[in-house]
Formats: sequence, C-alpha cells, structure tokens
Amino acid sequence: MPKRSLRRSMLAHRKSLSPEEFRSASLQIQKTFLETDNFRRARSVLVYSPINHEVDTELIVLSALKSGKKIAFPSVVGDELFFCEVQDLSSLKKGTFGILEPSAAGKILTPEEAEVLVVPGVAFDLNGHRIGYGKGYYDKTLHRLEGHGKLVGLCYDFQLVDEILAEPHDVKMDLIITEKRVVCPLAS
Repeated sequence: MPKRSLRRSMLAHRKSLSPEEFRSASLQIQKTFLETDNFRRARSVLVYSPINHEVDTELIVLSALKSGKKIAFPSVVGDELFFCEVQDLSSLKKGTFGILEPSAAGKILTPEEAEVLVVPGVAFDLNGHRIGYGKGYYDKTLHRLEGHGKLVGLCYDFQLVDEILAEPHDVKMDLIITEKRVVCPLAS
C-alpha cells in the first residue's frame, strides 16, 4: 500500500479508538516500555507529546522524573527538532502544529546524548521502518542514530504492518512496542 494511503488509513483507525481503548492500550504500552532495559538503564529519555490519539507518554515522563532521569521534549525550530529538558509536564505549552512543547528555554539534550528516544509514528513495520506525518522532522533528526539501540517506536498493534515501502531517508526503529507485543527488528 502506498504511504499516503497507509497514513490515511492508520490515522482514521486511530481516530476511531474509544477513550477506553486509547487509555487501556496506551497504559499497557507504556508499562511494557518501563520494564525494558532501554528505559531502566537510561539516564536521559527523549519523548514526544502525543497528538491525534498517539500512544500517551505521561506515565513514561512521570516515571522517568520520579527516578531522577532527565526527560526532554521536542520543539520545532524552522525545519529541525530540538529536544529541551523539562522538570514537569506543566512547563509544556502549545507550539508548532498545536503540539505541546517546552515553554521555557530548558537545557538542550541532543539525540546523541540521550540513551533512549521514544519516537511517535503513524505506522511501523516488522523490519523497524516507520511512517510519520510526512514532514520528516524525526527522520532528519534521528537518521544518524539508526542501529544504535536507542530508537523506540510506540504504537497500537494495528499500526504494526508486515512491510512498509521504505525510502532511504526513512529512520528504522531499534525496538517497537505495542499493547500486544515487542518487536526487535535488528534481532529478527
């Protein structure tokens, strides 16, 4: 299926989730992530602010802060993502595209500095490929980190397909977590 059609189909399916389905699946995905070595060993975690029924990240953020980990959210500046450290969720406000971003100029954490990067997506495949919203922010920012064990995609199980027709600039995930399974593309 072409990317545009797959993106449209996945976004429609995600939008159709009931509040109960959304909360339950998001909670299970986050709990699974919190049990991974990726999270336990990390001193700093980059996360996203969910939009349009993306898997929530609040439990991840609160757990990271409670355990003394650095947590950072992306801010869009021009056509680039910069990750700014936050001390609590109240320091986020609507920014580019209506997505919550750090409101104060916190310390910038580079993707290279962080041990784990939690990456949103519209669809993922069993080989680790990802489709986002089509703007390329994450692909441009994270391409150099592929295969380093840092990139974790969170999605609902229906968003995980057998294969996506990937392009050379598409970033591959090192780990993908759904409410039903954990996929390690490099290990398969």
